[in-house]
Amino acid sequence: MSVNSRSKLFNSAMIIALIFILGGGFSAYLVQTGCGKVEVRDVRFMGSTVTQMNPAAPELKTPKHIQMSGLLYIPKGASAKNKAPGILAIHGYYNSREAQDAFGIEFSRRGYVVLAVDQTGHGYSDAPAFANAFGGIDSLAYLRSLDFVDSDNIGIEGHSMGGWAIAIAAAVIPNGYKSFLCMSSTVGLAPFGVPAGSPTYPKNFALVFSLYDEFSGFFWEVPKPSLVVNGAKLKKIFDITETVQVGKLYGSIEKGTARKLYMPAVIHPMTTWTNESIANGIEWMQATLKGGKNLDPSDQIWRWKEIFTFIALIGMVILVIALGGYLLNTEYFKELKEEPETSKSLSGVSWWIGAILMVIIPLPIYYYLWSYHHLAPGSFTSARFIWPQQITNIVMFWAVIVGIISLVLFLLWHYLSNKKKGASASDYGLKWKEGGLQWNKIGKSALLAFIVIFIAHFSVALSGWLFDTDYRLWVLGFKPLDAMHFGVTLGYIIPFTFYFLILGTVLHGQMRPANVDSPSGFWKEVITNIVLLIIGYMLFLLIQYVPIFAGGELALPEFNLGGIFMFQLIGVFTILGIILTYFYRKTGHIYVGAFMSSIFVTWIFVASQVIHYIY
Repeated sequence: MSVNSRSKLFNSAMIIALIFILGGGFSAYLVQTGCGKVEVRDVRFMGSTVTQMNPAAPELKTPKHIQMSGLLYIPKGASAKNKAPGILAIHGYYNSREAQDAFGIEFSRRGYVVLAVDQTGHGYSDAPAFANAFGGIDSLAYLRSLDFVDSDNIGIEGHSMGGWAIAIAAAVIPNGYKSFLCMSSTVGLAPFGVPAGSPTYPKNFALVFSLYDEFSGFFWEVPKPSLVVNGAKLKKIFDITETVQVGKLYGSIEKGTARKLYMPAVIHPMTTWTNESIANGIEWMQATLKGGKNLDPSDQIWRWKEIFTFIALIGMVILVIALGGYLLNTEYFKELKEEPETSKSLSGVSWWIGAILMVIIPLPIYYYLWSYHHLAPGSFTSARFIWPQQITNIVMFWAVIVGIISLVLFLLWHYLSNKKKGASASDYGLKWKEGGLQWNKIGKSALLAFIVIFIAHFSVALSGWLFDTDYRLWVLGFKPLDAMHFGVTLGYIIPFTFYFLILGTVLHGQMRPANVDSPSGFWKEVITNIVLLIIGYMLFLLIQYVPIFAGGELALPEFNLGGIFMFQLIGVFTILGIILTYFYRKTGHIYVGAFMSSIFVTWIFVASQVIHYIY
């Protein structure tokens, strides 16, 4: 391809990327603000509650004051003279305030002021996780303090662990709210300080519990989610002895004893991501709060924001590919640009055996770490100074262990078989035929990767500044790093780099499919690599969820949280399959793709995951 043709291709790709990023961000902003009818503010406020709830590090002392972060949705016309009803919305574990976007958008469209906060240790709220009653008390107090909010007309909503936050807030400030919306959560968890429910607490209680919820045993002490209607714990709150009827109103809204159960046919992480469950929440708040607009609960626009932020995410991926390709054509980086060596990977039956091993090996390690080490006291994955995020620690140790096993198997294959066929490190993209291991080129590869991901990160930070949006789709979200999270990335970057160097070697040196050396073979290689990276998780989730969809329990009930996290891994590895393959094809070596992937993964996990350690 000529220089002129490459320049035109880059310009076209960059234009598409910018249209997707800016167009998606601006369109998401229009949806989020109701085309200017709602003001969205990124707010910070200081908490005053002092409680220690950090099972990941019980020996740590919580600071007296924790700064909280939130998105505040203010409908047009709300003022000190024209107070609007308010709703506090709190996300679940290892999520952030953006997970409440649907409620923020739909409630604010209906005239409610909505405060969607980051729990303590999550998003941009100060660490550690679980501290200060998850931030619920302070958040409710802050919402009540706003002069344009009707403090006598406040609803509180929480999903999953966010339900614990509002349950504690409701107990501590019993006259501070009028309506309680529990989204696939519970009340009554003594180890976390969550009070038990009763016929009078919480006031005007609605439970939206997913029909295929993964936490029915933990939340409501029933083995199957469908049995929650007969659970003693729920019956006590409803003050009845018979089966709870879905959709029936019990008690009195005027007396604060109203009770209602909704059961949308979804799984736990989709309870805040489907029209039916959002409609359930809207219906309840409209029935129990005064002052909002009587807009039909089925009239929803939030899904468009998800579509537009996903378009922006696609734009970021295009930006990474286009910018990386352009830099490889510059004078400084062009020496990195080479054709891959002719493949000397596995073939025939051996390739399929290698593929099966590559797919299977990560799964039991992932299962073991999630099921037996998440928040386990004294675990080697526990939060510490250099690695303060328990969940990122699990992913990091999983990656390192898988990397070591993969490296051992690769070396055995090379020395016992492939080396005898004339294969060398240059055939795997590790060395150069002339000059061997060229550290100056490896250094340039790292620099190129850093520049590209830095600009990708800048684009999402710019989107946040311009539109108060980020890049996301459901559980997959890309948030800009603040100063605290940027410091945290330094502890994780080396282990993840080790993993991706091994992964790149295996993908391109051992598992590269046949007949892909031609330009037309690019997409075959991309699709093959993506499938190798995600098919194991997809099959595992299928096995995990089929029993619960059939009316039973999860195949592995103790793996509920780890299974949910797999949905995010599928999205991440799909993107990485494209990045790894493209830059291997462009450079003939693994380094640019591996470095880019390690920075990329460190960024997304550190920015989106919860900090359990307090500095």
